[in-house]
Amino acid sequence: MKNLKALLYCFIILACALPAAAQESDGGRISGNLETNANFFIRDSLIGAANTPQYDRQLYGADAWLNLSYSNWGFDFGLRFDLFNNSNLLNPTDSYTDEGIGRWYIHKSIQKLDISVGYLYDQIGSGIIFRAFEERPLLIDNALFGARLGYEILPDWKIKAFTGRQKQQFDVYGTVIKGISIDGYLSGGEGANWAIAPGFGAVNRTLDDASMNSVVATINTYIKEEAFVPKYNTYAFSVFNTLTAGNFTWYVEGAYKSKDNLNDPFGELTINDSTVIGDRLFLASGSVVYSSLSYANKGLGITLEGKRTENFDFRTRPQEQLNRGLINFLPPMARVNTYRLNARYNAATQTLGEQAFQADIRYNYKRKLGFNVNFSNINTLDKENSLLYREVYTEVSYKHKRTWTLLGGVQVQRYNQEVFEFKPDAPIVETTIPYFDFLYKFDRKKSIRFEGQYMATGKDEKGVKHDYGNWLFGLVEFSIAPHWTFTVSDMYNADPGKNSPVDADTGEKLRLHYPRFDVFYTYRANRFSLSYIKQVEGVVCTGGICRLEPAFSGVKFTANSNF
Repeated sequence: MKNLKALLYCFIILACALPAAAQESDGGRISGNLETNANFFIRDSLIGAANTPQYDRQLYGADAWLNLSYSNWGFDFGLRFDLFNNSNLLNPTDSYTDEGIGRWYIHKSIQKLDISVGYLYDQIGSGIIFRAFEERPLLIDNALFGARLGYEILPDWKIKAFTGRQKQQFDVYGTVIKGISIDGYLSGGEGANWAIAPGFGAVNRTLDDASMNSVVATINTYIKEEAFVPKYNTYAFSVFNTLTAGNFTWYVEGAYKSKDNLNDPFGELTINDSTVIGDRLFLASGSVVYSSLSYANKGLGITLEGKRTENFDFRTRPQEQLNRGLINFLPPMARVNTYRLNARYNAATQTLGEQAFQADIRYNYKRKLGFNVNFSNINTLDKENSLLYREVYTEVSYKHKRTWTLLGGVQVQRYNQEVFEFKPDAPIVETTIPYFDFLYKFDRKKSIRFEGQYMATGKDEKGVKHDYGNWLFGLVEFSIAPHWTFTVSDMYNADPGKNSPVDADTGEKLRLHYPRFDVFYTYRANRFSLSYIKQVEGVVCTGGICRLEPAFSGVKFTANSNF
């Protein structure tokens, strides 16, 4: 039945699009892109790349997305085919296979009215109360399957309303989501150096009966003091504004959520007169206050951010945890690092409670010498005010004419592994990482780049190195523009720690290498890559949304094409 519906959607859209595509006089235009990944798994129990269906028997997995867009007669049509064969994206320790129409939409503007139906991506404000979005590396596709109307009530002022249900792979959740928002823009007029962009939004989520019955069944197992009457409906409201004045930009948003059925993964439950730590449903209202102030002038850029979050886990149903069923998006409050060791420990947004601050200062002198300092601090919201994450990042870059560029610095981190990775009694991981990046251009086409980092970790009270201990990483990249790039890298566990693999015979911690070899080929709008990878267990994050990835061993092939 699902495939029949998918074929019907495809036929309807293509029936409209293809005849017009053959008539250039109609002004029709087709565009699209293809993204595909293929993984060939090579079992390596020494690094933990084992005991999943892919390593034990399947040996192969693939993911692919084909997007098609067509515009004509004032309409916009979209269609996306999704394919997953033995995929580990949905659950890194399991296998997922399915295929079908992952998205379709139709959009039309009629004077001041804007109409959209299908699978829609959208957000209110910064997304704190509602954001329908996609993050493919984590297989998050929280499109809203429904309808949206927008209307220009005044010049630079628009009202928007939507209703629908959230996408769940090739199905939809039973919960109904609806919302409304008003966005505007005001300025001081011609010659004025200030402007504001205020807005307001409201969202309602109504649980379906099946989800509510599951919640009630769970609550019925609680003792009287811990039981509560769950809510079918939850409402979230947000007020936001962007003020631009000269070289300053100030964004502020405040949000409130009425009482909701929430789940605390570190909650305390009473079972058989004993206190047990684990998933606990509870009822609470929530709030978020977020603000960002930035200044930019003559090579100097300063950004200050602050956020306070309390019980603002907003999902299609409380049974969904980790990255599933997210209705909203909370802005991350830590720097997005890109170097291999610098990005090893990431701060996942804590929806039930955190208070965070971040400051970023950048300065460029005559486009040759650059400085960057970033500081972020995230604590819990409870009385203990426990540290979740702290980072100090420094960077200095120098560009010598058009020949070479050198970048380097030091990063210091404190990372609460117990909370972010659900590892009981794990100590705060302490790291110090010096790093460098050197790029040399032989001529206009050929260049070579060297990258290196060293991670020194702290020790626990027994003198054992935190997590996997100390790491050394090196990379060499050679490019021949515009087509070829070759990279060779290795990540070496120089001084093993508590969680490093152990020799089965001697019981000693192993000093293992994790090599990687990549070949990239680009031709016009097409890009291909072939990689051999050994990768240690770690956390993968996209925009503050993170998950723990097991170790990987094998070969990856990717292809990306735009047309």
